[in-house]
Amino acid sequence: MSSSMRPLVRPLSALAFGLAAALSLPAMANDFPTSERVDYVFECMREHPGPYFEMSSKCSCALDAIAREISFEDYRSMHTAALANTIGGERGGYYRGKHWRGEVRKYQELQAKAKKGCFLDTSAASR
Repeated sequence: MSSSMRPLVRPLSALAFGLAAALSLPAMANDFPTSERVDYVFECMREHPGPYFEMSSKCSCALDAIAREISFEDYRSMHTAALANTIGGERGGYYRGKHWRGEVRKYQELQAKAKKGCFLDTSAASR
């Protein structure tokens, strides 16, 4: 390699490294386990029947939108509270308390925003 080419190689290497790092940021930010993603998509597809490929894409889009907004730990507690909130009696009463009501509301708002952004018809939901 000629000496006139060497100064150009370093900036290109740095650019390539920077581009690779930037492209991996969304993957690092979305730290939701695969099994949790699959569960969410299947649950969403049950609520929104339609063509398999279309609905799996829209439901995946919705979870990606949620994952951009909150951490997996926050998602897990909010999602659990939203599901447990529907349990009748004393067992579900804990999740109907003041603290969890806010979490459930926030989760429902995040979910509604994500579904709207991913073109999921919220009026078709079976809940």
